[in-house]
Amino acid sequence: MITQIDFCILNAIQAARTPFWDFIMPCITYLGSGGAVWIIISVIMLFFKKTRKTGITIALALIIGLFLSTLGLKNLIMRERPFNTEGALLNINSLLIGAPSGRFSFPSGHSVSSFSAAAVLMMYSKKIGIPALILASLIAFSRLYLYVHFPSDVLAGALVGIIFAIISNITVNSIRRKVYERKLSNNTE
Repeated sequence: MITQIDFCILNAIQAARTPFWDFIMPCITYLGSGGAVWIIISVIMLFFKKTRKTGITIALALIIGLFLSTLGLKNLIMRERPFNTEGALLNINSLLIGAPSGRFSFPSGHSVSSFSAAAVLMMYSKKIGIPALILASLIAFSRLYLYVHFPSDVLAGALVGIIFAIISNITVNSIRRKVYERKLSNNTE
């Protein structure tokens, strides 16, 4: 039943395609490939003391996403991508982009990395977080437009990414607190 709903949504998106969006959506999806845009943002943030904690938190969230989602959940669940599924409107030869290197679809790695990074940014600054969430949403939607993920893949990826952001934030704050307490105890001795 979920797959039927997924296909209804995917096929409705395909019915609304235009040449303009056919050009734009592959560009947007490439921003999220391998978490590229989020890795770049994280690395840039590491260079500045004011944003270093945020950069570390994003990096940790991306690493957790890589191991638990991309290498873990995808291989455990093994859901085929839409274009490889019986009843698909498009097949591998009619995609706007080359077939993704990963065979499995659930959850969307683009969505996991995008929403984990955007959620971290939102925790630290709404000024940066809101545009990051918009970009994360565009990247996630591009995966539907390009017919390489089901809507449930993208939704699950977004939720998992937000969970990884929360876990990363708690972890980084806990480590920082312990380091600070250790410095205090060393100064009082």
